Amino acid sequence: MPDIEGHLTVCYKKTPEGVPIYFDIWPPISEKSTTSERSSSTIPSVSVVLYFHGGGLTAGNRRSWFPLWLQRRATSSGHAFISADYRLLPPATGHDIVKDIKDLFAYLKDPLLSFTLPSRPGDEQRKFKVDPESIVVSGSSAGGFCAYLAAINCTSPKPKAIFSLYGMGGDLLTPTYLSPKKDVFFRGREILDPADFQEYLYPSITTLQAISDSPLAYHPDTYHIPGYPANPRMLLVRLYFQLGTFLDYYTGEHNPSLSSVLRVELEQRKADPDTIPSNESIIAKIPNQHRILFPQLGVNSSWPPTLFLHGTADTAIPIHESRLMHSLIKDAGVPTELVEFEGLEHSFDYEADAEENFGEQFDAARDFIDLWIGRKPL
Repeated sequence: MPDIEGHLTVCYKKTPEGVPIYFDIWPPISEKSTTSERSSSTIPSVSVVLYFHGGGLTAGNRRSWFPLWLQRRATSSGHAFISADYRLLPPATGHDIVKDIKDLFAYLKDPLLSFTLPSRPGDEQRKFKVDPESIVVSGSSAGGFCAYLAAINCTSPKPKAIFSLYGMGGDLLTPTYLSPKKDVFFRGREILDPADFQEYLYPSITTLQAISDSPLAYHPDTYHIPGYPANPRMLLVRLYFQLGTFLDYYTGEHNPSLSSVLRVELEQRKADPDTIPSNESIIAKIPNQHRILFPQLGVNSSWPPTLFLHGTADTAIPIHESRLMHSLIKDAGVPTELVEFEGLEHSFDYEADAEENFGEQFDAARDFIDLWIGRKPL
C-alpha cells in the first residue's frame, strides 16, 4: 500500500470465531458538514466514500490494490475515505460477506461514534463523525461486487450512490462463472492444476479458518515464473472460474452443486451473453435464500445512482457485466452512467501512467460522488 499518513485503523466487528475485521479511515481535507453552522463544541458530521478491495472475494485486504487516486480525490473534495476488509471465500460465503457489509453500515450508523486523528501530517488533531446518510460505496473488481451487495442489502441507511470499477458479479449467469475451461481465458495466464489447491476445494474447505485479511505476496524474480503469486488465495478465483464452480463457493451450495444446476439451464438456453434475456428458466433454479447475492436480481427503482468504469478488453471480468447492470438500472428509472475504456484490460487505473491518461475520467468520478452526496463545503 502507498505510504499514506493520517489514517486510523478501526475494528468494526469480530466474527463468531473471534476474528477481528478492520477498516482504515482518512479524514476529509476540507470538511463538509450536515449542518449549516458549526461551533467549537460541535463535532462535524462528514460524508464518506466507502471502498471495498478487489481480489475475487478470495484474497487481499483493505491495503491491497489501493486506489490512491480515488482516496486523494475523495478527501480533497471534503469526504472521509474508508477502505474496509470483509471475510473471504472460502470458508466464508457471500452470505457472510453481506453480513459484514451490513455490520459495517450499522457500526457507522452509531450516533456515539466519532474519530480523532490528524487530517494531514503536521495538522492538529480533529474530531469528526460519519454522516450515515451520506455514504457513497465504491469498489474495484470484487470490491465492485461488494458495492452491489451494499445496494441490495443495506437499507437503513442506504448508500447514496454506487461507483463500480470493472465490478465483478454484474451477471453471475454466464460461462465466466458456470462453464469449465480448458484453454487460457484469464488475462492470458496459465491454466491451473487443481491438485495444487486441494485445501481450498470442497469438501476440504470445511477445515479452513475464517479469514478477512490475506495480503498480496509474490515469488522473487528468480522463481521459475518471476513475480508469480506466492499467496495461493490470489489464484483461487481464477481456479473457481476455470472449474466453473465459483457459485458453489459463493453461495455455499456444494451438494448438490448450484453451479452444475445452473450450467444445465445455461447450456439449454444458449443465450447470447451480450443480450439481456429474461433468464426466467435459469433464475427459477436459484434458491430463494441466495437471490440476495445476485446483483442482477436486486435492481429496482430504489437502487442508488450508479457510475461504472470498465475496459472493453477486460478478460478477467468481461465488460458485459457492467453493461448489463447499467441497462437494468437505467430501465429501473435510476440515474446511471457507463464509461467504457476502449481496448483496456482489468485494473487499468493501476498502470503507472493512469493519472496522466485518465485524470479527466477520474475527476468526473469525483464529480459524480459530489453530486449524489449533494452537499456544499462550509
